Amino acid sequence: MVALSFAVPPASSAAELELQGSRLVVSGMLDGTMIKEFTEQLGSGTISTVVFEDSFGGTAEAAGAFADAIRASGVQTEVRGQCMAACAYAFLAGRTHRFGYGLQVNGVLLPVAQRPTAAELAVRWRGDDAHKTLSDFMPTSAKPVEASVPPAKDNARDGARDNWQPDHGVLFTASPTLFGRVYNTYYCDGTQGRDFSKCERLADADPYKLGVLTP
Repeated sequence: MVALSFAVPPASSAAELELQGSRLVVSGMLDGTMIKEFTEQLGSGTISTVVFEDSFGGTAEAAGAFADAIRASGVQTEVRGQCMAACAYAFLAGRTHRFGYGLQVNGVLLPVAQRPTAAELAVRWRGDDAHKTLSDFMPTSAKPVEASVPPAKDNARDGARDNWQPDHGVLFTASPTLFGRVYNTYYCDGTQGRDFSKCERLADADPYKLGVLTP
């Protein structure tokens, strides 16, 4: 279960930006505090890749703003470490979206209201559907929350949403080994907290085939 062993920094840390040449590194919660600077950086035309590093959630509004800026600029996105919920939505907006290289374990957790079927997995994060990833989880307030965006109420889907909680989603991981990277996919129902070793492993859920990662 080494693939599910993550170092967890303080969850209250606000978003931070660091420019590394043509790469813009985003870490911390996507809470809206850095949206203006982030948009300006991408608007400069000098950024080729946005790297999300250990971002454990945020608000739907901030995730949408980050995603809009990424999509409009046509940059690539990359995950280094963990990228949860709101971060995952912004990550999917990249022209290409990949895991970073190195010795760290990478993981991206995409929020879901309930355990997806094989058929739902096949299309859930492709094309326009990827843009709807957080539509089921619009917040009841603008307050950032750890690794999640709170579910809104909807008469048609209240049951599924009421069952959703932080750390609930499909988790894609990549772990370095002597023989290359090993990719695994898990369904986490939220009751496991940050102990992702308790999540259910999903078969036939390769992140490249599902469109979560691009070549």
